[in-house]
Amino acid sequence: MTRTISFNLNGAPVKADAAHETRLVDLLRNNFGLTGIKEGCGEGECGACMILLNGFPALSCIMAAGAVEGQQVTTIEGLRSSPGFDILAQAFNDAGAVQCGYCTPGMIVIAYALLRDDPAPDEQTIRSAMAGNLCRCTGYAMIVEAVTLAAKRRGEAW
Repeated sequence: MTRTISFNLNGAPVKADAAHETRLVDLLRNNFGLTGIKEGCGEGECGACMILLNGFPALSCIMAAGAVEGQQVTTIEGLRSSPGFDILAQAFNDAGAVQCGYCTPGMIVIAYALLRDDPAPDEQTIRSAMAGNLCRCTGYAMIVEAVTLAAKRRGEAW
């Protein structure tokens, strides 16, 4: 049995039909073609499926699609037009924080939310924020460096 879900996706109202068991990650990827969202584990352990739900980080692989009825969902694709996104993306590139790229969208979503709420996080704050996002390539040092660099460059962008 399916139902129609209405929500705001990346700043625009949308509707989609989804079965009760449909996960949000699947709805976003399959119905809307938003492939920046990755599924690494399907259990909410890796952070590759990170989105912003009403402005707060959330794991889309463990969320039922119906849970976003009437809510605001922002994906990495939606952040691309947000103030400060270019600074953050460039910092990830400059710091070498992009290796294989699989975890990068989830990392950037978390980093964006962190920098929006804390313009000058220290290393421990950055590491704590990133704790739910697994990266097998960088060892996190370059990711911390990228977030620190973006914080220094951000000025009034956010």
